This record gives sequence, structure tokens and C-alpha cells, in this order.
Amino acid sequence: MSPVRNQLVQMIDCLPDQEQLLLFEIVKRFVPDDAATPDDLEDIYMARAEYANGETINHNAINWD
Repeated sequence: MSPVRNQLVQMIDCLPDQEQLLLFEIVKRFVPDDAATPDDLEDIYMARAEYANGETINHNAINWD
């Protein structure tokens, strides 16, 4: 996790649940509605986890034909 993201998580965790909901609604306004569906986000998180675990394949190792 990046240092900034880590700080954000720590700050958010200190807030009461009601304040977290308010912050969530504010943050949603910065993200376009069509930016990512829940399925897209799940795929992104899975890909990040695979990358972090070294479970990726080099592009040169793929037969693109």
C-alpha cells in the first residue's frame, strides 16, 4: 500500500461509522459514474493481488497469434 493510501486508511479508521458514510459520499462525487462497475473493481483488486504475489506472465511469454 502506498504511504498516502496507508495514511488515508488510518485516518478513515479513526472516524465514527456515520462520518465514514459521509466521507464515502463525498469521495464518490470525485469518481465519474462510469469509471468502474463493481465487477471492474473486483477484477482490479484481483489483478493487483496477483501482481503483488508474482502471479503474472511476461508479455513476451504469450503467443499472441
